[in-house]
Amino acid sequence: MLTLTRSVGETIRIGDDIEVHVVEVRGGTVRLGFKAPREVAIHREEVYRQIAEANLLAAQVTADSLGALAAFAPSASSVDAAAGTADEPDDASS
Repeated sequence: MLTLTRSVGETIRIGDDIEVHVVEVRGGTVRLGFKAPREVAIHREEVYRQIAEANLLAAQVTADSLGALAAFAPSASSVDAAAGTADEPDDASS
């Protein structure tokens, strides 16, 4: 981990696109401002963990749902059989 000392009004750069500004220091609290491209997600740690947990849960529910839906899907052999009978010529029309 890199540790830096900055004063109010000073900036830290991360790469070419991200700026971290020290906005205020009050007691044991530091207020930071961030400038970054829209595609860069910036979250507090506790929010990041909640998002990660929600994504994990959503992935599990999706996998469970797909498994449950697969039980209702027709098998390949029944689809082939149904398609084969529909394509057979009708003897009455010959």
